[in-house]
Amino acid sequence: MFRRKNDQVEVLLAHPGGPLFARKDDGIWTIPKGEAASGEDLLTRAQIEFEEEVGFRPEGVLDWIALGWIKQKGGKIVHAWAFEGDLPESFEPKSNLFEMEWPPRSGRRQSFPEVDQARFFTEAVARRKLKPAQVPLLDRLRAAIKG
Repeated sequence: MFRRKNDQVEVLLAHPGGPLFARKDDGIWTIPKGEAASGEDLLTRAQIEFEEEVGFRPEGVLDWIALGWIKQKGGKIVHAWAFEGDLPESFEPKSNLFEMEWPPRSGRRQSFPEVDQARFFTEAVARRKLKPAQVPLLDRLRAAIKG
C-alpha cells in the first residue's frame, strides 16, 4: 500500500512481531507477505496476506501494480504488488498469531502477532527500514507511478 502525502510517496511497511524482533528496527521491516500454495494465484494470495498481516481489507482496489519478484537472503522468492490507499488515522494492525517456544529451551509456547506495527514511511526512510533485498521494490514502485 502506498499513499501520496505532502507531495511525497509514503509506503506501508510491517514490523515483524515476536520477541526476536522486539528491539530491532532498521533493516527488518517488510512488505506484508506470505506463502502461496502450489498453483495458487499469486495476486489473490498477496491480497489475503495483506489482510491477515495488517488487519485491513483493501476493497475496491482496481489498479494493482505488479512489481515483479525479488529473492531474499534466505532464498525465499517474494512476488509483490502495490496499490494506492490509506488507513484510518487511528489504525492499529490486527495480525494473525504464530506460536514459538519462549523463552528458549523453557518448554513454554507463547503466541505472538506476525506483525506488531504497520506504518507509513517516506521513501527515504523506507529504504533504511526495509529488509535490504526488498529495497528494489521501492525503485519499481517509483518507476511505475511516475510513468
